[in-house]
Amino acid sequence: MGPWIVLVIVASAVFSRGAEGKRDEVLYCSACMAIADELNYSISKIDPKKTVHVGGFRLNPDGTLTDKKVPLARSETHLSELLERVCESMSDYALYEDPDTTEKRYRRFAPRNNDGGNFPDFKHFKFEGPEGSNSLKFACETIVEELEDDIVSLFTHADTHVAQKLCSELSGHCKSSAFQHSEL
Repeated sequence: MGPWIVLVIVASAVFSRGAEGKRDEVLYCSACMAIADELNYSISKIDPKKTVHVGGFRLNPDGTLTDKKVPLARSETHLSELLERVCESMSDYALYEDPDTTEKRYRRFAPRNNDGGNFPDFKHFKFEGPEGSNSLKFACETIVEELEDDIVSLFTHADTHVAQKLCSELSGHCKSSAFQHSEL
């Protein structure tokens, strides 16, 4: 092995560890929690009586058809479709500074249709223009790309405390004690 190859290998190892270590916890933890919140909201809008056929349509040895139905809202197909669009909603979030603790995190400022017109207190939001929502959207896309299968699996099984499992345990994006005890 030539000296250049060794240098390239060492440099790539250093830079890859540095890039992972420099992820902004406020940004990535907020993006992860927003993903969980947006998916939970989208799932809650689906009629729980709607089902979808999964698996193959196979004949059993006795001639009956094997047909398995699962709730549409928690089907892998539906969850994958939701994941394709979840990061588009990051423009509804902005950096929020808690007036009591001064902790910062991205929170949803845009009301949803069923919020009854309840608007948050905007004076504690820091609207950073397109750069802020673009950063959050990029963090969201990164998380979805890295953890898509895990996200689908968590939501398919309707686990409780999905945000905590996804953002703290699985991804490690919400490590600090401030995030451990916030809205997870």
